[in-house]
Amino acid sequence: MLPFTLHGYRTSTRTSTGATLFSLVYGMEVVLPVEVEIPSLRVLMEAKLTEVEWCQTRMKKAFDKKVRPRVFREGDLVLKKILSFKPDSRGKWTPNYEGPYVVKRAFSGSALILTTMDGEEFTRPVNADAVKKYFA
Repeated sequence: MLPFTLHGYRTSTRTSTGATLFSLVYGMEVVLPVEVEIPSLRVLMEAKLTEVEWCQTRMKKAFDKKVRPRVFREGDLVLKKILSFKPDSRGKWTPNYEGPYVVKRAFSGSALILTTMDGEEFTRPVNADAVKKYFA
């Protein structure tokens, strides 16, 4: 408990000088660990970031931590999502995916050209978000 007590003592304001011991010794205010996680005006001014930029960088870091890139190669088997707007008589038992299909060509912008197992090619490319890998 001694380090916490010393930290509290060194960061508390003295009435005679109006400054903390830390600022008298080091010439600047102490930054608490809590202030690094939850932005204070001092930390944002020191980093020369606006609050919006700081929030955006935190959100990007949290999002990038969970993203898992999917790579499709030629010859991979995939299932294609059924994007039907017509109501089906089977209701909630309607299948969500159809296939399997073979990836004939994979482009860098996450577009795929698919073929059926018989070799018939689709006329339009398919977005990689609408397919998932099929493991036989």
